[in-house]
Amino acid sequence: MIRSTFAAAAIALTIGPAQSAQVSYYQLPSGSYPHDVAPARDGGVWFTGQSQGFLGHFDPSSGKLDKIPLGRGAAPHGVIVGPDGAAWVTEGGQNAIARVDPATHEVKLFPLPKDFADANLNTSTFDHAGVLWFTGQSGVYGRLDPKVGKVEAWASPRGAGTYGITTTPSGEVWYASLASDHIAHIDTATHAVTVVDPPRRGAGPRRIWSDSKNMLWVSFWNGGGVGRYDPVKKAWTTYLMPKSRNGTYAVYVDDKDRVWATDWPANAIQRFDPATETFATFPSDKRGAEIREIQGRPGELWGGESGNDRLVVVRD
Repeated sequence: MIRSTFAAAAIALTIGPAQSAQVSYYQLPSGSYPHDVAPARDGGVWFTGQSQGFLGHFDPSSGKLDKIPLGRGAAPHGVIVGPDGAAWVTEGGQNAIARVDPATHEVKLFPLPKDFADANLNTSTFDHAGVLWFTGQSGVYGRLDPKVGKVEAWASPRGAGTYGITTTPSGEVWYASLASDHIAHIDTATHAVTVVDPPRRGAGPRRIWSDSKNMLWVSFWNGGGVGRYDPVKKAWTTYLMPKSRNGTYAVYVDDKDRVWATDWPANAIQRFDPATETFATFPSDKRGAEIREIQGRPGELWGGESGNDRLVVVRD
């Protein structure tokens, strides 16, 4: 484990209609390439250092950075905080799920079955029974029961592209497939998959998140907007980005049911209020931010500027 302390390079900006919001940036060492982020229970934030094979823990109050090596050949993609408070990582380089203890930083690997080598692991989510479900862009979805340490995996019904994944408040698990252009429901009892096509062919669903009412929000990488899918009515509603018509990467729904998205062509984070159907835009102060994943906690939205080796947080 490598520990460093960096000055908290915080830059506050007030953007358009979001006058009470503050945007802060935290510079990381060169080459960190923060991919996915997850707010930690201790007030810090976890992030995957994909190009250097580590999991990072950053403390914004002190500027301290811990770099936790994940193993030889590691290339971590996603990170979430599990029910046990640990960081759970989709570790593509070693084709395994990694658990990182928040206190000791001990790394434990759970390899995928040999039949699913090179799954290109992407994202994970826990269901209400404490089972971790994950995706792989090679066309894989699977589950890990931490109680027994068993990993199972299956081929995605339409092939490659299995990407973002989420659990709804009612306990349903859904994933998005970018290359295969659909979202899908996983039956957690049988692992059977039901495919749902996007509202427009070629929209490219990339990430997916649920709001408090079990509505699914999806980022359209090719379509340039976010879609809301009602699983009961089986109906889509689409909201285009303010200016961009492609390049909506990530989506996250906060505790107020506001929808956040990363808008690559605009080099910005967008916040959409479904109640008023209006956007607030938070542009980066540097070009080429390339914010890939976003997650939050009450009052904070975190992302990783992979293009600038920085973490960004919007506090409001």
